[in-house]
Amino acid sequence: MAYGHSDRRAERSSGTGSSRERSSSTKIVISGGFGAGKTTFVGAVSEIMPLRTEAIVTNASHGVDGLDATPMKNTTTVAMDFGRITLADDLVLYLFGTPGQRRFWFMWDDLVRGAIGAIILVDVRRLQDSFAAVDFFEARQLPFLIGVNQFDDGPKHPPDAVRKALALRDHIPVVNVDARDRRSARAALIAVTEYALMNLSPLPG
Repeated sequence: MAYGHSDRRAERSSGTGSSRERSSSTKIVISGGFGAGKTTFVGAVSEIMPLRTEAIVTNASHGVDGLDATPMKNTTTVAMDFGRITLADDLVLYLFGTPGQRRFWFMWDDLVRGAIGAIILVDVRRLQDSFAAVDFFEARQLPFLIGVNQFDDGPKHPPDAVRKALALRDHIPVVNVDARDRRSARAALIAVTEYALMNLSPLPG
């Protein structure tokens, strides 16, 4: 049987396939310093097998990637992490994790193109590693929030203290997040999506 325009109109009017027609997708960037938990975050929350572009850390990285603060980390993202999560019937988020090492920062402009917002993951033991990401997103006027990753052996600081240490404006959200926990990561994604939608339109694709 031919599937003509009248059949498609009937399908739309009956509601069949309407959720697909109403659904929309958007892009969120997961950023932060080297070893802040970006790959872990994307892997914990993604409903598909995440795409990872990791390489083994070798001796050549010493003196280049600042490995002293993360001696147990033996892999590093060299391009991006990619995942997907459905927040609602009508909203799908595509997640792009940036590489943390300075020598790969040239890729960030491509990764943020078309994004509506970003989460900057922070390790309070190495807060100085977060300044570059904050400067990057502020310069591009892309809405972002700070996700303070709750490492087991890391100190705990109230959000206001972290905001002050990073010299953030009062309206920028600072939330605690466990990058290993799906519910915690999902809550951070909901928060940045709501914040972004209140602020700016996406960057041109």
